[in-house]
Amino acid sequence: MPDNTETAEDAVSAGATTEDTGDARYGENADDVLVVQGLRRSYGAVRAVDDVSFTLPHGGSLGIVGESGSGKTTTARIVVGLERADEGEVYVRGRSRTERRRGRAQRLARAREVQMVFQDPLQSLDPRTSVEAALRETLRLHFPERDHDRRVRELLDQVGLGTRAADALPRRLSGGQRQRVAIARALAVEPAVLVLDEAVAALDVSVQAQILNLLADIREQTSIGYLFITHDLGVVRCVTDDVIVMRHGAVVEAGRTAEVLAAPQHPYTRLLLESVPRPGWDPERIAAARRAL
Repeated sequence: MPDNTETAEDAVSAGATTEDTGDARYGENADDVLVVQGLRRSYGAVRAVDDVSFTLPHGGSLGIVGESGSGKTTTARIVVGLERADEGEVYVRGRSRTERRRGRAQRLARAREVQMVFQDPLQSLDPRTSVEAALRETLRLHFPERDHDRRVRELLDQVGLGTRAADALPRRLSGGQRQRVAIARALAVEPAVLVLDEAVAALDVSVQAQILNLLADIREQTSIGYLFITHDLGVVRCVTDDVIVMRHGAVVEAGRTAEVLAAPQHPYTRLLLESVPRPGWDPERIAAARRAL
């Protein structure tokens, strides 16, 4: 398989106006914006991703749940293009993301399809660049002929910041505001899929709720598909339509979120639900059950 791994700059913050027409079309369900088939990724003797498959419909929201080491983040990085799969295919809008793209324009065209929002926005934002400058830089790269002034205002309004934050540097913003900037920058390239890797895990509970409400509003207004990578079942319950549960690199359960959380079929899924602190919670019993599983 050719090495199609992209740089973080290409995969996360880049795009192009040139459409790539070189890929063979995949005969997918027309309702699916993302199709993942048989992904495998190993690091030496460790199989981080083991035959993972799923689909995401246009405008849908899919959660990938699991503990640290389950393979969920590696799966997401393969979807984005930050890592290469040993086997398997990823299709976005019916086009393979596995085929080698020739030239910068084609690589950036593919990068625009999928954007990623990380857990710590301070690490993904340039500390020397203001909010407005970061958005303008992205827009100049993707859409050089458009009205950037108008689009910057639209993006700031869309994520609930407004123009007052335009001149601020990342360090002058709160954690929630920085995450809104990261979301705005991702939305600037009009992606088909937005991957959110523990995107609210570092925020206070009240701020988490604000960001999740914001994401729900954006999904309602657009046709973007969300791929949530999280260990937080509360997040999954609130913002996803479907969920897959991963353990040791493999999918152990998948289905509609409400059904999986209400009546989990796999012992590991039940263990995850039982691990959420609540009245009568017994961490020692849960730890013993995890060792026995």
